[in-house]
Amino acid sequence: MKKILLVDDSTTTLMMEKMVLSRARYDLVTAADGEEAVEMATREQPDLILLDIVMPRMDGFEACRRLRQSEQTQDIPIIMVTTRGEAENVEQGYKLGCNDYVTKPIDSLELTTKIESLLGS
Repeated sequence: MKKILLVDDSTTTLMMEKMVLSRARYDLVTAADGEEAVEMATREQPDLILLDIVMPRMDGFEACRRLRQSEQTQDIPIIMVTTRGEAENVEQGYKLGCNDYVTKPIDSLELTTKIESLLGS
């Protein structure tokens, strides 16, 4: 079973993501901010990370940068999931190494299609 790390400081968003992905039979683990995301990714070695940008302690951009710098996590696909859909934020996400970008509110079909594409499932 593929493991996905969901990273968001909003419990509502995490609940939504879990609902969308529960039908697809993934092992889901969560983190509430960027610092926790880097720790969890290193420990859990998920197959994919859904990463919010606007979070306390460490934002998603910095978390993405750190995940890409670590040999243990550099190859894990990352999808940024955020309200920040402006071109400069999308560009920044790709520059830092994210594989894809989804804006909130989440479109469940778009999200699952992108996940399946990256996981090859």
